Amino acid sequence: MDGRLIYLMGPSGSGKDSLIEAARAPLQAINCEVVRRVITRSAESVGEEAIGVSREEFGRRKDRGDFALCWHANGLDYGIPGVIDQWLKEGRDVLINGSRGHLAQALKRYPALLPILLTVKEDVLRARLLRRGREGAVEIEARLRRNELFTAHASEGDTPIHRLDNSGELSVTVANLMNLLQISAAQGQT
Repeated sequence: MDGRLIYLMGPSGSGKDSLIEAARAPLQAINCEVVRRVITRSAESVGEEAIGVSREEFGRRKDRGDFALCWHANGLDYGIPGVIDQWLKEGRDVLINGSRGHLAQALKRYPALLPILLTVKEDVLRARLLRRGREGAVEIEARLRRNELFTAHASEGDTPIHRLDNSGELSVTVANLMNLLQISAAQGQT
């Protein structure tokens, strides 16, 4: 039996990195691999536990076919290592930090993936983005508008997008994620 690809996405500041880190042990307990993305940003950048590479190294890896998925967003290149295909064939579930803008392309390669959109109430998201201090007010408001447009869609074609609210306690979000994965597995969704 093949594993399932769990495609977590959400706006910057929604807490994807925090959720992934907090859910790492419970996910491993259910035979789910958590993938580290390859990103063209410096290793000193604050954020997710990613593999930082130069643009040149990213290009070499892409040309060699090292990535199962890759995309460009917000001035950076992102790659998901090809090892996920082996893990899926072995029956392991795999959680990746995906891109909302790349979901349609990911569905072409993995039509049975489980898309999960991490949502946050607008006022909470605005406060998180302001506290983080990476962007000015104009950029933050633009992010919030893009987020509204994306979250207005409940599906990508025939594929429903599952929503997971992360406006409150992280432990509650982890429990809700694990419950969602259990329900989708019981329903035979992959």
